[in-house]
Amino acid sequence: MDAIEPMQLGVISDIHANRIALEAVFDDMPAVDGVVCAGDVVGYNPGPADCVAAVRERSIPTVMGNHDRAVAGETPFRFNAMAAAGVEYAETELSDDALSWLADLPTERTVADGRVKLVHGHPDDPDRYTYPEEFSPRMLRGEDLLITGHTHVQGHRVFDEGVVMNPGSVGQPRDGDPRAGYAVVELGKGGGGDAVTVEERRVAYDVDAVIAAVEEAGLPERIGTRLLEGR
Repeated sequence: MDAIEPMQLGVISDIHANRIALEAVFDDMPAVDGVVCAGDVVGYNPGPADCVAAVRERSIPTVMGNHDRAVAGETPFRFNAMAAAGVEYAETELSDDALSWLADLPTERTVADGRVKLVHGHPDDPDRYTYPEEFSPRMLRGEDLLITGHTHVQGHRVFDEGVVMNPGSVGQPRDGDPRAGYAVVELGKGGGGDAVTVEERRVAYDVDAVIAAVEEAGLPERIGTRLLEGR
């Protein structure tokens, strides 16, 4: 594809094994040229196998999040009890093939002929929490759009050099809005921030059904009930 060819991307992150939220996002998403994911497909919620399958079936370019890495048996992360329970659950639920797919995810990748870079936390440290108010043009390395995740807080900032964004969390928002978060991005002609338009989107889903699934799986109750608060 020509580097200045306009295109639209669906942007997701932090699915966290919430199958019902992911399905709602896909149902709500308008027609796009492709979808990308900024990591943490698994963890917390009780649908890791379904979420990995959904991402793989759609051939969605994805980077490795800290929960993905922990489930794949790579370097651990400092987890609280809820997060640790989600990791342990995913380890037992995923096939060897799915675990290998997680283990092979890169920590960063570029798409759209280098115009878009995906990381999970920060380009200098995949585990670094970087909130929208901390976004800086120094995070950009020549791409028009840098996509991050990890904080579960939706937001973006436009700079002359380009745009830095977080699409929000599909499966466990932490910005006070319990609806699943994602974004649609239009890459126009030219370069830098003027060439990128970000539409932040939210979609309601059946949180009560997720709470019931959390209980049925024997996971900590708070994993489900916190979804009602978006915290």
